[in-house]
Amino acid sequence: MNSQYRKPLPGTALDYFDTREAVDSIKQDAWAKLPYTSRVLAEQLVRRCAPEDLTASLKQLIDRQRTLDFPWYPARVVCHDILGQTALVDLAGLRDIIAEQGGDPSKVNPVVPTQLIVDHSLAVEHPGFEENAFEKNRAVEDRRNEDRFHFINWTKTAFDNVDVIPPGNGIMHQINLEKMSPVVQVRDGVAFPDTCVGTDSHTPMVDALGVISVGVGGLEAENVMLGNPSMMRLPDIVGVELTGKLQPGITGTDLVLALTEFLRRERVVGAYLEFFGAGANSLSLGDRATIANMTPEYGASAGMFFIDEQTIEYLKLTGREDEQVALVEQYAKEAGFWADTLQEVDYERVLRFDLSTVTRNMAGPSNPHALLPVSELGNRGIARQWDNEEGLMPDGAVIIAAITSCTNTSNPRNIIGAGLLARNANRLGLIRKPWVKSSLAPGSKTVKMYLEESGLLPELQQLGFDVVAFACTTCNGMSGALDPVIQKEVIERDLYATAVLSGNRNFDGRIHPYAKQAFLASPPLVVAYAIAGTIRFDIEKDVLGYDQQGNPITLKDIWPADEEIDAIVKSAVKPSQFREVYIPMFDITRETEAKTPPLYDWRPQSTYIRRPPYWEGNMAGQRAMKGMRPLAILPDNITTDHLSPSNAILLDSAAGEYLHKMGLPEEDFNSYATHRGDHLTAQRATLANPKLWNEMVTDELGKPLQGSLARVEPEGQVMRMWEAIETYMERKQPLIIIAGADYGQGSSRDWAAKGVALAGVEVIVAEGFERIHRTNLIGMGVMPLQFEEGTTRKTLGLTGTELFDVEGTPAPRTPLTLVITHQNGKVTRVPVLCRLDTAEELSVYSSGGILQKFAKDLLAEAV
Repeated sequence: MNSQYRKPLPGTALDYFDTREAVDSIKQDAWAKLPYTSRVLAEQLVRRCAPEDLTASLKQLIDRQRTLDFPWYPARVVCHDILGQTALVDLAGLRDIIAEQGGDPSKVNPVVPTQLIVDHSLAVEHPGFEENAFEKNRAVEDRRNEDRFHFINWTKTAFDNVDVIPPGNGIMHQINLEKMSPVVQVRDGVAFPDTCVGTDSHTPMVDALGVISVGVGGLEAENVMLGNPSMMRLPDIVGVELTGKLQPGITGTDLVLALTEFLRRERVVGAYLEFFGAGANSLSLGDRATIANMTPEYGASAGMFFIDEQTIEYLKLTGREDEQVALVEQYAKEAGFWADTLQEVDYERVLRFDLSTVTRNMAGPSNPHALLPVSELGNRGIARQWDNEEGLMPDGAVIIAAITSCTNTSNPRNIIGAGLLARNANRLGLIRKPWVKSSLAPGSKTVKMYLEESGLLPELQQLGFDVVAFACTTCNGMSGALDPVIQKEVIERDLYATAVLSGNRNFDGRIHPYAKQAFLASPPLVVAYAIAGTIRFDIEKDVLGYDQQGNPITLKDIWPADEEIDAIVKSAVKPSQFREVYIPMFDITRETEAKTPPLYDWRPQSTYIRRPPYWEGNMAGQRAMKGMRPLAILPDNITTDHLSPSNAILLDSAAGEYLHKMGLPEEDFNSYATHRGDHLTAQRATLANPKLWNEMVTDELGKPLQGSLARVEPEGQVMRMWEAIETYMERKQPLIIIAGADYGQGSSRDWAAKGVALAGVEVIVAEGFERIHRTNLIGMGVMPLQFEEGTTRKTLGLTGTELFDVEGTPAPRTPLTLVITHQNGKVTRVPVLCRLDTAEELSVYSSGGILQKFAKDLLAEAV
């Protein structure tokens, strides 16, 4: 601790660390030019960094250098139950290993406050037009997840510093925004900026509050939980100046989808963005949160806004204590984190975006950054008319319409707008098409309260949008089963069936197995498409229905005015609602019984929770990176959904066949995501997405075939991916994956790395990596290598018949050589970049992975 910079915080009984003084003592007036991100990173260095390392670390920030690693100590860890559970399963397994080797297993214990919110386990089996859908869905969730919830309940007393919010209470990011983040932390009499990491890529949602909050994989979260710093180098910090003002009728969703397309195009992958300017100042905190939530969709690590009056008003609105609100304002102004102190920031790169250019739009299909103005959908083909007598669905039928995801349900304007559109539609006699499975799954119980206060919940219910859950549902692939009659028609007629949802993800195969494509839209548009019933519809111009006088009704006739939305938000959203929800939710009392034994009693027949195998088999051996065969050659934009899908498990899949053999009834197969605590199920999800394109598998004309397929070499036999993995595992054949650009987009799921590691993949060579997935690969002992610009799988003419070696000594961002031995004996030597970016990453990789490093370090401490 650098005590010379510790000072009293005026107006309080607290101290703070004067980071401005520390920075300016190194370089005069440097503080004024530092971006917000650098200021927060500098503060924690002054507060936590060893005095002998402080100057060198601060110079990295001041001089915009990226030559030294410096520590980042996040103040807390937030988890949803899927990755949070798997992280704690890993720690429980690590306890077993420590005990077996003579160590004290209780030392494997989180030391950083960790909050686990059970929010990713519920599937919408009962839609929003079914009576008591919420209660029915919760009952199904409890029945299916009994094994998982048994383990999670054990963690509450087995581990220190773990608080669990049980199912049925909301989504982690919205709860984080509305309650968990204090914006300014206080510990040991010292005030400092709140920071956190979360086991979900959308953790940056609270960046909207000025809180550096970054999504990480479960493996990196485990590292932070155990008190280790996250070693980093100064990230690219990009200023994004927002100008202009949104036009009437344009929602925060329209804005974020347009921004996502713009920022993807500007290549901000891995960067920390800071939004500023008159346009940013005019945005509500709800709109800011929508933008920050979709940070991973535009590829960045963070999407920061500054602390200002909007922040303070939001803290008041969401029922924060008066003393805390006052502390946030006092600290931010005194310590140099208030927006007004950031007028002279010198960014290395600035992008500009005009809010007035945003039109009503959607995104899709397949990618959140594929911007799609709604007017273009009418040009995608004429819908076949719905025959009322035969009851046939049209081409492009919307089979799922879901108001879901914290991305949009955290923004009251979006929800109130949807309620008003529903009211207007009901008044004119419009109805939801009968084939549309509709649902409302907010990320917070407060949403239902203000919809009831405004009288708009009955209007949504009338159109089939009653509350089915307070959880992450459709956006996470938890759409639930279709009506059997609807599903049968989709299959028999091979319909182009679609989903429309107010979420942040629409990757291939994610939303529902029978929704061929999915589109992201604002909550009001979701309601409108439920009425239209087809995506092949010009929602701006085409007729939604007719009133009692036979007059045509179009979207403009039911779209609510901004003034009415704002008036209802002001009158219906109240601080008392947030206090009523969150005060009892966070009144967590630890169990008073005897301490739970430190070792978990694994259930041998469980398909949800099983002792992890990361210290056994090929994971226990050295990875020589020699004689590797390609498991797959993959195109650009491979997502973690391709690598490890999260949606429903079907009977004819490898995982489904395994669960059937284990005696699980098909209706309780649940999702891939919920089984990630059992490696025997989760391994069978590796590259199991039916939308996968493995370029090694082609038809007779040489065109790649879609599906979870592989070609085993040297025989050249095509088989299902899991059978290929089993074949190679039996042969102890080391593997490699070759890929294109932006490898590992999407969710921060560690199983996208665990699955390939357990399959024997030692190396991934790609044109570029998304940050979270790259760190997950390293955490599993898999080497990420990057082609030089201009070199690709195509320029090298790779067919999958080759053998691969890697030559050179791995070191942070150093060149290595990929040696390719072709089938005809020809040898090609290709320079590649080692994407171990820091010394800490090299240490983790050299240990065989992060769990192996933990074990070695803990046992070394005991000697």
